[in-house]
Amino acid sequence: MAIDPRVALQSFTAALEEHLAAASSRRGDNDPAVEAAFSSIMETFEAYEDALYDAYGEVTPLVIYDETEDEDEERDEQEDDYDDVADPFDDDLEIEEK
Repeated sequence: MAIDPRVALQSFTAALEEHLAAASSRRGDNDPAVEAAFSSIMETFEAYEDALYDAYGEVTPLVIYDETEDEDEERDEQEDDYDDVADPFDDDLEIEEK
């Protein structure tokens, strides 16, 4: 059963309000209330986006930022950079003799 987009939007805006309240009363860098509110925003946004698409075939211009994707991309770029460096122990490496 599909969720009504208006109900999903209300849940999403409530999650934003909860995040603001948690952020304004933060008790340190890793405050569990802020982290929970952050996760709630992601979950309720995805539910709203799904409901909006199911009902009207529309999406928002918003994208959920995922730190793990950035870390994966950074690791892949570092591996690519490493692949460009010649391995002196590579048997296929041609060494020019003088």
